[in-house]
Amino acid sequence: VVDGLSEDQLASRPAPGTNSIAWLVWHLARVQDDHVAGVANTEQVWTADGWEQRFDLPFPTAAIGYGHSSSDVAAVQSSGDLLNGYHDAVHARTVEYVRTLSTDDLDEVIDDNWDPPVTRGVRLVSVVSDALQHAGQAAFVRGIYERR
Repeated sequence: VVDGLSEDQLASRPAPGTNSIAWLVWHLARVQDDHVAGVANTEQVWTADGWEQRFDLPFPTAAIGYGHSSSDVAAVQSSGDLLNGYHDAVHARTVEYVRTLSTDDLDEVIDDNWDPPVTRGVRLVSVVSDALQHAGQAAFVRGIYERR
């Protein structure tokens, strides 16, 4: 979705108050990184591999985009290479982790704060669902720009 777009195009928004491609791709990678690191009990790629410093965003380290305001969305300015690099690193870490899991691991309850309690498998499926929705939104926004 980001290939061939300038930083201005990536940060552009189709209408006031909407999300940019840059924010959508950053957010989907941040959510995946945060949630997978949580179930894997590992440090996030964001901090472990220096992505937080490379992006240099005006957010707390733990920010993943939930609750972001319109001005927060506008603050995500990035190149396609940086967005792809972070996403690819998160994806690689996710695949590495998922390959270690057994069926029993997927059925393990990892969060009792919900009714019903959340298993590792359900959490991972929710991460995939969230990422796919935001990737689709970013592709939709790109399609709008390409047809203007």
